[in-house]
Amino acid sequence: MKHLRFKLWQDSDERPYLDTYILDGQRQRPLVLVLPGGGYGFTSEREAEPIALQFTAAGFHAAVLHYSVHPVRHPMPLRDAAKAMCVLRLQAAEWQIAPDQIAVCGFSAGGHLAASLGVHCSQSYVTAAPGVSYPANRPNALILGYPVISSGPHGHQGSFDHLLGPEATAEMRHEMSLEHQVSPDTPPTFLWHTGDDSAVPVENSLLFAASLRRAGVSFELHVYPHGPHGFSLATPETDNGEMGSNSHVATWMQLCVQWLQQQFASQI
Repeated sequence: MKHLRFKLWQDSDERPYLDTYILDGQRQRPLVLVLPGGGYGFTSEREAEPIALQFTAAGFHAAVLHYSVHPVRHPMPLRDAAKAMCVLRLQAAEWQIAPDQIAVCGFSAGGHLAASLGVHCSQSYVTAAPGVSYPANRPNALILGYPVISSGPHGHQGSFDHLLGPEATAEMRHEMSLEHQVSPDTPPTFLWHTGDDSAVPVENSLLFAASLRRAGVSFELHVYPHGPHGFSLATPETDNGEMGSNSHVATWMQLCVQWLQQQFASQI
């Protein structure tokens, strides 16, 4: 496996950076770009490498983006994600990545960032960043785990305060309330959530799924009855001593891999 750390912007210090998990071999493979959660205040290690390694075990290349977080604000995290997509496509031949089979997998606030890339990748404030262009920055599929979507009554306000600042205008909060931004060009989407998530209510996934439905975009949605926010793999591997594990919720990864294989008609 080729494990490299790639600095996205030459003038940046610690963040943002891209960690790659490129499988050995002489054939192209799809890749999953992982965006950990953390309320736009940090990036959770529990939603980073453990997720990437599950996808590599299933035969996908993977990468993890440690994107800009508070006090850095929008649009920088979105530009980070867009630049990461462009870097992966630029390196596709060398790293044996199928350039038209790149999915973005985000959790919580990372799910908001993944979905933002899916709906806003053609915006001029994104493509104006050095090394970013559309459609090179557009993901081919979205995977959203207990995502922050809405800035409305069901929103996780801390994420939006970190991303936009508490003084953000109603117009900006509406633009980044992603259930309002879905179009027929939004990539096919896999969503999962737990029904009793007390931090980011399940309505976030339901609202996004309803918008995908109205726009005619293919999606798959799984709502598990019970499980805490930030469940990650829902296995002992990602139990931090508080989350526990749940073998039923843990099926999301297997279901996601099957969905990706169908999306990409992959022979992995």
